[in-house]
Amino acid sequence: AIFAQAFSPREWVPCIMKMAHSHAGTMRGRGAHRRITSAFAALLGLLVGPLCFTSTFCRHAHVGRVRKHGLRAQGNSLEVRTEVRGDEGTESFRRFFLDADGREVSPWHDIPLDTDVDGEKWMVTEIPKMTKPKMEIATKEPVNPIAQDVKKGKLRDYHGPIFWNYGYLPQTWEDPAVEHPELKVFGDNDPLDVVEIGSRTHEQGEVLRVKVLGALAMIDDGELDWKVIAIDARDPVAADIQTIADVEKKMPGVVSGIREWFRWYKTPDGKPLNEFGFNEEVLGKATALDIVAETHDAWKRLRSGEAAAKGLW
Repeated sequence: AIFAQAFSPREWVPCIMKMAHSHAGTMRGRGAHRRITSAFAALLGLLVGPLCFTSTFCRHAHVGRVRKHGLRAQGNSLEVRTEVRGDEGTESFRRFFLDADGREVSPWHDIPLDTDVDGEKWMVTEIPKMTKPKMEIATKEPVNPIAQDVKKGKLRDYHGPIFWNYGYLPQTWEDPAVEHPELKVFGDNDPLDVVEIGSRTHEQGEVLRVKVLGALAMIDDGELDWKVIAIDARDPVAADIQTIADVEKKMPGVVSGIREWFRWYKTPDGKPLNEFGFNEEVLGKATALDIVAETHDAWKRLRSGEAAAKGLW
């Protein structure tokens, strides 16, 4: 990977082409110019082909290695840990994910989506409840560590704390090239967001099982940004909550609180209120699981190369 980066075609291809034209310029006649240029083009092809393959291979090699060995589950958790590099509260901060053997893994691509229980998925927590720093996985950086979002050169914080644990479902992707047939908006190019409504405060980077309950179709800056509502499978009340109707009964005000928090949270920056599709209603568990399945299929297209990555790692 170091080799591929150090000898990036963007660095040395222009130099080779400049040499080709320079040497051709010293020869007499247009035929000589074409012969010299063609020779350098052939040399360029021999060099670029293997290096482009090397760059692509290095980008995905660790993923294949991790999938071959697998991330082992231990009850309600996976054998994965995190390691902080850089300083918290600065642009240098990164939280990397490591497997049981200490190898870096991607919390987006290497952590599985499905558990062994129907309706339960693995969640990765980016933002623990009652905190303000806007943390998120770096989808365009190698192995996708968690970092603090930066806007206009400044670290991004919410203007007030978020009242629920917030993260995403691994191995999902909201494809920006796919238009929703009813809402007529495109995906936001990120993994599927999860709002976890349990009583416990998560650790940043925690990987846990959650029970999917429903979903809100938030439209943010003209993009579809699904908010899946879920609860920690180990939460004391999880056994009594199977549907959104159960949430309304056992935890009144939570659903409307989520909707209003996400409707208003960008307005202190002068941005308009976010909107919600489907008459602002929370879609039920079955539909939410269909959304999870659709975004998982989109992720598969992304990883296979069928869908354009456009800078995503």
